[in-house]
Amino acid sequence: MSNIKSEFAENLIFYRNRNSLSQLELSGICDCGKSTISGIEAGKTTPSFDLIRRLADALEIHPADLFLRNASKNRKDMRKFFDEELLPKVQEMIENKFPVAD
Repeated sequence: MSNIKSEFAENLIFYRNRNSLSQLELSGICDCGKSTISGIEAGKTTPSFDLIRRLADALEIHPADLFLRNASKNRKDMRKFFDEELLPKVQEMIENKFPVAD
């Protein structure tokens, strides 16, 4: 199994278990067969983009989290770092370098 397929399968299992869902329950929510969920988790089946979206919606996560666990959280952390720490420093540097004329 390719690395990305393996990580996807591991992340799907992680989030499914975190939500206390069986493969059958998840398949019902996503309107697909239990064998589809089982095949994805075993790395034997590749989900369509539409199914990835339905899986993410059912698991209440961003689709990126199925490829890279906590990807959406990491993006939020980066945005927070940029907004709260980096941006004020950049603004201060600009103001010091180019003061407003009186």
